[in-house]
Amino acid sequence: MKSQDVRKQFLEFFKSKQHTIVSSAPMVIKDDPTLMFTNAGMNQFKEYFLGNSVPKSSRVVDTQKCLRVSGKHNDLEEVGKDTYHHTMFEMLGNWSFGDYFKKEAIDWAWELLTEVYKIDKSILYVTIFEGDEKEGLEKDTEAYNYWKQFVPENRILNGNKKDNFWEMGDQGPCGPCSEIHVDIRSEEEKAKVPGKNLVNQDHPQVVEIWNLVFMQFNRKANGTLEKLPAQHVDTGMGFERLCMVLQNKQSNYDTDVFTPLIKKIETVTGSTYGKKEETNIAIRVIADHVRAVSFSISDSQLPSNNGAGYVIRRILRRAIRYGFTFLNTKEPFIYQLVDTLSDQMGVAFPELKSQKKLISQVIQEEEISFLRTLDQGLQLLDTVIANAKNKTVSGKKAFELYDTFGFPIDLTALILSERGYTLNEKEFNEELQKQKDRSRAASEVAKDDWTVLNNSNKEPFIGYDHTETEVKITRYRKVNSKKDGELYQIVLDSTPFYPEGGGQVGDKGFLESKDEKVKILDTKKENNLILHFTEKLPANVKDTFLAKVDTKLRNKTSKNHTATHLLHQALRDILGTHVEQKGSLVSPDYLRFDFSHFSKLTTEELQKIEYFVNTRIEEQLPLEEKRNITYNQAIDEGAIALFGEKYGDSVRAIKFGDSMELCGGIHVKNTANIWHFKITGEGAVASGIRRIEAITGDAVKHYFKEQETKLETINQFFKNPQDTVKAVKNLQEENNELKKQIEQLLKDKAKGLKIELQTELQEINGVQFLAKQVDLEANALKDLAYELGANSKNLFLFLATVQNDKPMLTCYISKELVAEKGLNAGQIVRELGKYIQGGGGGQPFFATAGGKDPEGISKALNQAIEYIR
Repeated sequence: MKSQDVRKQFLEFFKSKQHTIVSSAPMVIKDDPTLMFTNAGMNQFKEYFLGNSVPKSSRVVDTQKCLRVSGKHNDLEEVGKDTYHHTMFEMLGNWSFGDYFKKEAIDWAWELLTEVYKIDKSILYVTIFEGDEKEGLEKDTEAYNYWKQFVPENRILNGNKKDNFWEMGDQGPCGPCSEIHVDIRSEEEKAKVPGKNLVNQDHPQVVEIWNLVFMQFNRKANGTLEKLPAQHVDTGMGFERLCMVLQNKQSNYDTDVFTPLIKKIETVTGSTYGKKEETNIAIRVIADHVRAVSFSISDSQLPSNNGAGYVIRRILRRAIRYGFTFLNTKEPFIYQLVDTLSDQMGVAFPELKSQKKLISQVIQEEEISFLRTLDQGLQLLDTVIANAKNKTVSGKKAFELYDTFGFPIDLTALILSERGYTLNEKEFNEELQKQKDRSRAASEVAKDDWTVLNNSNKEPFIGYDHTETEVKITRYRKVNSKKDGELYQIVLDSTPFYPEGGGQVGDKGFLESKDEKVKILDTKKENNLILHFTEKLPANVKDTFLAKVDTKLRNKTSKNHTATHLLHQALRDILGTHVEQKGSLVSPDYLRFDFSHFSKLTTEELQKIEYFVNTRIEEQLPLEEKRNITYNQAIDEGAIALFGEKYGDSVRAIKFGDSMELCGGIHVKNTANIWHFKITGEGAVASGIRRIEAITGDAVKHYFKEQETKLETINQFFKNPQDTVKAVKNLQEENNELKKQIEQLLKDKAKGLKIELQTELQEINGVQFLAKQVDLEANALKDLAYELGANSKNLFLFLATVQNDKPMLTCYISKELVAEKGLNAGQIVRELGKYIQGGGGGQPFFATAGGKDPEGISKALNQAIEYIR
């Protein structure tokens, strides 16, 4: 059975059981502060499990693209070393929100696996929760009794809390689960060791394929459990593992989910899968990782140095490194796999097809960049090795290479081993743990349980029409983090405060009563609750308050948000309809807009874009808003939807003239309110992605005022010339002429110095040697060294200079000396650079080192002769 048919049959089976088929949520999560990536199928349904909103359908089914790079069995560094774990994977799931429970979930799971997919019943094992005395939890006899109808009792296994009690996190919905495992070993192996002995023992052919979670409890902040008002079912089946079973394979990577990618890797790299274990691992890593990276980019998450972008960059760099080390790929190649992936999965996930060109460009650019980093890392590693004592390299130095330059630790260890050195792994691991502890401490957030004053889960947002209203607090809790300290999250029965989302920052403002005024520091949304952040609670939380948005900040933000839509329209009109929004930030101070485009924008293009937006402002276009219309209706009417965003059945469309987009943000009532639009910056974010920064309204007024002040200062400097531009141009021409004169003087100086140095060369052991301090700048010093080298055989030249109190060493060695005597200029400047408190490097015949201490020059010069004695 082909993988596409496996997926299709799963969805159709549960559709026949009155489940609504829903789309996969984006893998990259934008509006949930608790998660970077969708790591389980239930993530998009959290608000239903928490009771914060009511689903339109109580039964749903989907296939969800997930990413896991940490946690149980999913450490990134282990993926590829076995045949059944992945970073990116599909999770097939069926869900019940307060509808059916254990009986139906178990009945249908067994029916699908054994009657639809025709899996041999004798190779299936199931686990149930054995109970936990400490938690006061009994054995899940209810699940056990249901399973007895289908499975012999000796294949119903007890599972502990670690394996058979699922929790959303430290707090929240949780419950016992029942796993279904499959044993696909040969009959000979089964005869030696029963399958039940290998369940949950990390055996590659005895694996879990489906987990049925029965959400019955809520975990409170103090660790206690309370029963949920409604019981839910949350199941997750590993699509790749299921395909392995149905296609009668022994590895996920032997299924048609991966084989097209593996064949392409073999073709591109000239390697063969299945013959050598280190090659097999490398190919599995690359096949897995290109999926994770491609799906992330299609969801508008580019590789970067922080947050989710850092995770994606780390995954891609791991794939590049495996190719570099084990497949001998020294040029970019992973980007060539995107076409194959798109052809294979583009039907189920059309975003791969529509974003194919961008995905390829971004991956190729990252490959070029990291291969350059690997070259730099190899040079830095040479320095570390040269300074190592007793053939043991410092773990701290190796960590610095890993942390600062992204140089993989396993590559460091491999190179050291090849050269007869060992790595102090304990020291490296200690440094790595310190970093993890710092990171964890910085992100740790302790949350108290909600204090509920009103059980209503309705909290209408009225901020499109009002900036203040009377409210009551429905619930609150205290949160504590290293980053922000102690804060309170307050939920209101209605709110005019816009929660951060869609690129727009959250509103600030106040809660006012007759007795006090509490400042709202920020507003965010989590699990369908709008959270208002304060430093303190009101004295009387049951009072009636006036919720007042800071309208000064709100108005500035709305101007920038509307300008962002007009900018998007301008880019598509002037550059082409290939332009797509790839991210934005809308704040009171400025706007930032990332978009797909293949080249730097010219001055003329930027001027046209500014003119286009400002023309729309001058046209005084009124806001046309359509709320609560269907997604399909909005698209049919011409609205633009953004890739990587999750839209509900009901959407809001914003229209200014011909600009129409799906958007939940705050906008001006008329474009005239923006006053003026000014671009302040344009640059590259990644290959194929550009960024424009701009300002509107009062910020433009301040900008023009600053420009006016600068011009007045320049005019005063030139004593108020009639033509300022001409005065600046004359100064530039005069400066260029003086530069030419200085360059000629330096050339004459170097010429005289060359003659002087030639007379000072000493012959020592057949080598023309000179070590001396000279007064010459760096570029001229390099030219001088090469000229002396051209006129002198067997030359060893070691020169020092000081420019702006910074010492520099230059070493030139004739190539015949490098070959015959094994001298290395790069190694020499690194060793002698310590005398000037610095370091450097270069080629064997020419290298330089910079430092901090000019006093050490004489010691370095005196020591240079030792290399030829």
